[in-house]
Amino acid sequence: MDTIQSILNAMLREAVSPQTAAVAIAVIGLNIHFGFTGLLNMGQSAFMLLGAYGFAISITHGLPLVVAILIGLAAAFVFALVLGMPTLKLRGDYLAIVTISAAEIIRYVGRSAKLTDFTGAAQGIPGSQYRDPFTKLSPFGNGSTQLMPFNYHDVAGGAAWVTILGLVLVAACVTGIVAAGRRLEGLTRNVAVVGLSVLGVVLALFLAPVTNQNTGVRGWWFTGVAWVLVGLSTYAVYKLVTSPWGRTLKGIREDEDAIRSLGKNVFAIKMQALVIGGLFGAVGGIMYVLPATVQPDSMGRSLTFFCYTALLLGGAASIFGPVLGSLLFFVARAFIIAATNAYVPDSVMSTQQTSQFAFIVVGVALMLLVIFRPQGILGNKRELRFNV
Repeated sequence: MDTIQSILNAMLREAVSPQTAAVAIAVIGLNIHFGFTGLLNMGQSAFMLLGAYGFAISITHGLPLVVAILIGLAAAFVFALVLGMPTLKLRGDYLAIVTISAAEIIRYVGRSAKLTDFTGAAQGIPGSQYRDPFTKLSPFGNGSTQLMPFNYHDVAGGAAWVTILGLVLVAACVTGIVAAGRRLEGLTRNVAVVGLSVLGVVLALFLAPVTNQNTGVRGWWFTGVAWVLVGLSTYAVYKLVTSPWGRTLKGIREDEDAIRSLGKNVFAIKMQALVIGGLFGAVGGIMYVLPATVQPDSMGRSLTFFCYTALLLGGAASIFGPVLGSLLFFVARAFIIAATNAYVPDSVMSTQQTSQFAFIVVGVALMLLVIFRPQGILGNKRELRFNV
């Protein structure tokens, strides 16, 4: 039972991690590109990297925090314009090739030794050089705090049946979220998904209470801000896609020639979608590097593929799909790593190999998902009509 508890703790730590939240924000932006507009953008990591570079370089050169954030967003905005002008008339795999190439150009520019004074070249910019202004804003002070002081230890002395019952209830919440995503529509579905998600999180914290520093690198200040931004981003996308502009996006995704025949400027609307999704990517990039380091190789094409995995897992063109997919992706990976380390001898698989094995398992699961449920957990088959 102690081994199971350690696995649960590892999963929950990954679930509440600020970097999981940061990826969720980037996936929300990618959902605007791919899910709602049908743009096969394979360069979301470039927007994240530019936002991170703009923020970190500005702080290291003495600019205020707010100005640094605006510069990071401006870098992503300019990149979206430069990328979109010549490429948004392309469709499908042609657009994918161009965007992934553009992202690789940004990564290799960041690695350039000639820019060592700005980007730190391949070594990157250490977080200690730019995170202090954000850390000093923390109202939480020093020390550490445990979420859910009332937890499984306080019921029957932490007996095994308490953990088993809790796991059953968490599984029931996940099943309910999936059922609500498939069978309900509109506001009812959103309320059910949010309610069951909150209940599932409370139960998970009851089973595996997380203790973090209040203002440490991965403390509650970083975590709280990151997940508040996830909530605000989700709400902003909900308001956007339920507006007339959002309905036009879906029309472009399904048949842009029909939208063009109605007198709409399809190119301008695609550019707006690219810019808005890119700005979400920049925000995600800033939050991604705050508890870490701005290192170009850590935000390369593999990160874009992780974002697509999370998006397809949760359900493209759905409101909560990016958040659910990001959580499941990182939690599943943490479960595979922790379980493999616990039960597979080192002679069979080393610690380094378990990380690679986790990606293999997640990749196979994604393949099966695309084959048997291409719309993802919360997606709708009617949203899969793409004019690419």
